[in-house]
This record gives sequence, C-alpha cells and structure tokens, in this order.
Amino acid sequence: MLSELGLAAAGSRALVVGSGRGLPARGLARLGFEVVAADPSPAATALAQDADDGLGLTYVTSPAEQLALPDGSFDLVYCADTLEITERPDAVLAEAARVLRPGGAFVYDTVNRTPVARLIYLGAFQAFPGTRIMPRGRYAADRLRRPEELARALDRAGLSAQDVSSFKPRDVRSLVRATRGRRRGTLTDEQLPDLVHMVLVPGGSPVVTYLGYAVHRG
Repeated sequence: MLSELGLAAAGSRALVVGSGRGLPARGLARLGFEVVAADPSPAATALAQDADDGLGLTYVTSPAEQLALPDGSFDLVYCADTLEITERPDAVLAEAARVLRPGGAFVYDTVNRTPVARLIYLGAFQAFPGTRIMPRGRYAADRLRRPEELARALDRAGLSAQDVSSFKPRDVRSLVRATRGRRRGTLTDEQLPDLVHMVLVPGGSPVVTYLGYAVHRG
C-alpha cells in the first residue's frame, strides 16, 4: 500500500485509532512513522506507555468517534479493532477523514458478518466458557459489517475504498489452542501472533476478518 501510494514512512505521521496496548502503533513506529496512539481506555493507554520501548510515541486517551486532534494532521490513519465494536461507524470514519490530509491513507481491520464470524466472535470469544477471552456484549451481530457495506460508509466519509484482503490463521487449530491458552492465562497477547500465524490473502473473500484501505479524497 505504501508503495502504491508513494508514501514513505520516514517523515510521515501516523495515527492508530483503538491502539490498545500499542502493538500496531509500535509496529508503525519501527517502520519510521511519527506515531500518535489513541485509545478510549485510560488503562490501555497506561499499558501502552509502559511498553513503549523508547520509541517515543505520543499517547492520547480519546474515543474514535471524537478525536481531540487537528484537521489534516496525519498521512496515515490505522483503525484497529474498532469498526466491529462501535455503534457509530459513520462518526469513526468521519473523524478519520477529518484528521487525514488529502490523499492520505485510511487502513483498517474488522470482522465480516458471516455465520462463521458470528460463531467465533459472538460464540467462542465471548460466550463459550472454555474459549471466552472478551467481555459479553463487546461484539454483536449488527456491529459486524460486510466489505460492501463498509465501502459505502467509507464513500460517505470521503474515503475511496481501494483494496480488501482476507486475514485468517494458517491453521484454525492453532487459533483454538492459542485462544484456550489466553483464556487460561498461560499465554500473553504478545505471544499470540507467533503461535497463530495469521496470513493475508489479497483479494480473497473474507470469511471472518479482513483488512483494507482507502484514500482520502480531500
């Protein structure tokens, strides 16, 4: 995406919305971006600051629907684990567009609304005792959105959808083992990526999770 848009990380500013403990934000900082990490939870912000590793990120506690940041101040906005839980997706996208410069990139990850996604996110992740790792009510069927629905919402915000890639575990069994380990407390969030081996399938039809990006029309 950076190559297609001619966007160099060095000298560019990135915002991570829904940054949580800061993993995506630190990844962008290591690419060379100047990064601001925003999350609505003060506790998550504190955890991210503690794990900063001297990267010099800026951390703010702010909801995705109302960012306390200047207009047009970022070259890239990455929306992490937010679009599938917000009740106001149009507000989230409008705010992302507001803080992006014209031609800037909006990158997101989210969850499709399919029977398999419902089984995993509404069932395994927040209802089934052996695999529950999220609080009840975090996910709801009407907050999971199909790629074509999200593309229309992006367009309303002045963001032109460019690409969608399926994002899935190489082996579903590894996801089950990792989820159960996280539930038991024997695994940390930082250990999960190496155990689950998530892979991107460009142009693939997303059964559960997907990543995509759009360009701010300005």
